[in-house]
Amino acid sequence: MFIPMQDDNPLKVIHFQFVTVALIAINVAVYAFEVMGMDQGVITSFAVRPAELFLVNVVGGVAPVTDDLVAVPEAYTLVSYMFFHGDVWHLLGNMVFLWVFGDNVEDAVGHLKFLVFYLACGVFAALVHAYMVADSAMAGVPLIGASGAVAGVIAAYLMLHPRVRVWVLALKVIPLQISAAIVLGLWVITQVVMVLAPQIGDPNPVAWWAHIGGLAAGAFLILLFKRPDVPLFDRGLA
Repeated sequence: MFIPMQDDNPLKVIHFQFVTVALIAINVAVYAFEVMGMDQGVITSFAVRPAELFLVNVVGGVAPVTDDLVAVPEAYTLVSYMFFHGDVWHLLGNMVFLWVFGDNVEDAVGHLKFLVFYLACGVFAALVHAYMVADSAMAGVPLIGASGAVAGVIAAYLMLHPRVRVWVLALKVIPLQISAAIVLGLWVITQVVMVLAPQIGDPNPVAWWAHIGGLAAGAFLILLFKRPDVPLFDRGLA
């Protein structure tokens, strides 16, 4: 609906969003290795698969034999999955949102806390997705992508800066400047609607529950991670 391009929200404490840029660089580098011929079995090795994740955690044994080419403990995939993407549009969609909104969340919490915040949102997103689809056909479908972690960043930005103006492309071609509450609020509503809509016969199902999990984690964790002097909801903004 809206593609964010730039927000009118300068940094206040940090001089540069080092962690945000580093996360984008790592995601791009990993995808470059993917398109240069990385075996699908390797990518699957680093993905979260709900059936295997809960088998390991509940039974305490070894996951069933799969087509993995790299032996990655299932618990570790809760972090590794978020650095792989299915295609270039999957990557670009996540990285654009992270670039536009990640810097101000990093500014509100600090560099190290932002890294922990981002990874924690991604982990919680994967756990929510895995739990919600454990008894469905998606239980064996590999989960990859930074969408859950980026959803946490979106939730945090909404909690911090709903009144900030954001330049977006509406319908992919029309430039507009509207509030972050509209841009991100509509994105959040879309996730809620889609998670309630059955994806019958969809050959490329979207992990909507991961988005919901990331949103919930981001909204909660920003309350714990933000500096005490950072107000919520743009209180005090002229």
